[in-house]
Amino acid sequence: MNDIEEILERVKRNEEIERKFFAVEVHILSILNFRDLFENLLTEIRKEFDIPYAWLSLIQEHHVAHLIRQLGTSGMLDNKLNIIEPETFRRLVGNGSRPILINGDLAPYYKLFPDHEKYLIRSLALIPLTQENSVIGSLNCGDYAPDRYHPGMDVSLLERLSVILSICISNVAAHERIRLAASSDPLTGLINRRVMESILKREFNRALRYESPLAVAFLDIDDFKSVNDRYGHDFGDAALKYVGNRLVQMSRESDIVTRFAGDEFVIILPGNKRDEAYRMMNRLDQYLSKNPPVQNGESVRLSISFGIAHIHDAGVQDPASLLKRADERLYEAKRKKRGSDRVVSFDR
Repeated sequence: MNDIEEILERVKRNEEIERKFFAVEVHILSILNFRDLFENLLTEIRKEFDIPYAWLSLIQEHHVAHLIRQLGTSGMLDNKLNIIEPETFRRLVGNGSRPILINGDLAPYYKLFPDHEKYLIRSLALIPLTQENSVIGSLNCGDYAPDRYHPGMDVSLLERLSVILSICISNVAAHERIRLAASSDPLTGLINRRVMESILKREFNRALRYESPLAVAFLDIDDFKSVNDRYGHDFGDAALKYVGNRLVQMSRESDIVTRFAGDEFVIILPGNKRDEAYRMMNRLDQYLSKNPPVQNGESVRLSISFGIAHIHDAGVQDPASLLKRADERLYEAKRKKRGSDRVVSFDR
């Protein structure tokens, strides 16, 4: 093959690659929810480019990752979306927007890999995803062949894909916030019961798959009816918001705080062991005791009762039984309090 034929062949090959990138972009540009965006993206990339492995990593502390946790995932994303500690991600990927290509020692990057695929990948492309000029994660493509991705390759088309994806993520995030508003408790702004049940199912399955801890705390405000009767429903609403806000402030980014019903709250605690969950609930109770809300100059002492259940508790077989066990322990705690005459009190 002479030089002209080689040039023509290279042009033809580049045109074909560009056509494939365009096909991927067309499929994702009009999507307005995260699940469809990411599932279509991964499907099209594998199909168009014959890439055996494609998945997403998102930085845990970023609001996009938190938004996706709140909205819940299903299907492909349960296996193809990794939420990564910020320090780990930045150590491996950094804060730059330029794609990273690796075909040498991949061991340091195993923390980004889907667990069941890590040892089959010989070369890797990490394509940063950004929002508002901040890196929030990466699209990751892996191949069996060590020469599929190697330092020095032209990454201009990968950079273009990164820009398109980042635009899509910003658009979808705006629409998903609107959707989440319809899934939130209107009084406290916390996730409502319907969404909580979806998230609990996802976290339960994730904990089983990765053999990680998962705790659920079920709590309510002691003798809340007396608070409403004595101070009125407006103050009762304010008390619920006060407790809900404090729960959010005390929680980690990965914890899910929800209003279950009435004065009942449920907190999903991925990665938490039972004793860690107990410490969190006791800190809340101590805070309320020391920092009571005030109504017309009068401090109103609030206390909580709570029940903790763990995924490894006897009888826990599914998300519903995990929640039920926490609820049972809440009412066990309330019975003990009634027996010791410990109820809500008021400072005069």
